Amino acid sequence: MDIFEKLKALSAKRPQGKPEYIIAGLGNPGVEYEKTRHNTGFMAVDALSQRFGVSVNTHKFNALVGDTVISDKRCLVMKPLTYMNKSGEAIADAMDFYNIPPENIIVIFDDISLDVGKMRLRRKGSSGGHNGIKSIIHNCGSQDFPRIKIGVGSKPHPDYDLADWVLSRYTDEEIKQLQEVFDHTARAVELILRGNMNEAMNDFN
Repeated sequence: MDIFEKLKALSAKRPQGKPEYIIAGLGNPGVEYEKTRHNTGFMAVDALSQRFGVSVNTHKFNALVGDTVISDKRCLVMKPLTYMNKSGEAIADAMDFYNIPPENIIVIFDDISLDVGKMRLRRKGSSGGHNGIKSIIHNCGSQDFPRIKIGVGSKPHPDYDLADWVLSRYTDEEIKQLQEVFDHTARAVELILRGNMNEAMNDFN
């Protein structure tokens, strides 16, 4: 590919108009939370950014954001900096600014009911007790947004403090297991953006 073809390819990927979709990974900002189970959404967005060649490093809407085209749809990729329990504040700000409907918000987050290495897609639904999703439902006024749940494993035993568990770091072996899940997440995002939610659910649930 010569330089002119490369420039043409880059131009074709350059976002045009305003974002139609939001892809938000949930987590907590700060080095102390890196590679913790509750930051799986952030980790998934980092993997997505590498796959799709987007830098998620612009400060806007109290979040780190990047603007790109995936499956011919212009997307705002987000990592809210409001901390998990207020994730919905940042997402609602972006949603209102670009007039994006709830059904065009794809949320990626951790799920303690799934083993590490597993994922599950849902078209919509309740918070399931997840504070980040609870905040999004509250601030956006709807639960009708698709979500990708990534398993982080259940507590080692019933008496284990839940906060301590989700804020614990992954082992090296678990990090390896997540790589395939992040690949599947990227593929699922592509399918959802193409309007193929049923196919994505059939493939990855």
